[in-house]
Amino acid sequence: MELEALVPFPTAGRVHGLTQRVGPASTTVAGRARLDAIADWLQQVAYDDVVDSGIDLEVVWVLRKTQLRVVRFPVFGERLAMRTACSGLGPLVAERRTTLEGDAGGLVEAAAIWVPLHRETLLPHRSEAFLEIYGPSAAGRRVRARLRHQGPPEDAPVVPWTFVAADLDVAGHVNNAATWRALEEGLAGLGPADGPLAVDLEHHAPAFAGPAEVRGAGDVRWITAPDGRVLVSAAFDRRVG
Repeated sequence: MELEALVPFPTAGRVHGLTQRVGPASTTVAGRARLDAIADWLQQVAYDDVVDSGIDLEVVWVLRKTQLRVVRFPVFGERLAMRTACSGLGPLVAERRTTLEGDAGGLVEAAAIWVPLHRETLLPHRSEAFLEIYGPSAAGRRVRARLRHQGPPEDAPVVPWTFVAADLDVAGHVNNAATWRALEEGLAGLGPADGPLAVDLEHHAPAFAGPAEVRGAGDVRWITAPDGRVLVSAAFDRRVG
């Protein structure tokens, strides 16, 4: 499956930043940052941006898809400079571009499609304040939330997986970063700074605590419910583009 191209980081409008040191809870035995840790850092800087912008009490966010491009994995002890900005708007969705750059050569680029929901109605919501804050960096670029991945073939190998209560977030769903942990299992042999690696991940349905399955065929992985429903799909490529 051909992965989508990543858009350039915005050159105008609001940019928000944080720093993060790669600690022992975020790395493999070899010392490289895990995919689920990287996903968590992307969420952290995104959430901090929303709080800093003053609209955190207005909307909550549901992640639809993520493009991850690891040029070089961050490693244990490395300090990361994280920058994020809105890179596109669409009908009731927004795209966020994020760069994680480390002082030891780590470099991760990401783009994510989010759906903003009103905190009370939980319906898609985009206010004038939202557009005023994030519109300039989007610069008129239009994005869509359409998913591209098809379901797994019937003969795809299956590995059992279990989501636990600790994987759930404040919405009661399995957190985005916890889904990446299931995919990380297939990368256990990577060395401390191996790369590049590109992943396009799509969220098809909410996941909850309990049994699940990880199915694989070629360079695509699916996390499915026991009844076969696709929860998450991820297409991998060893090249970064």
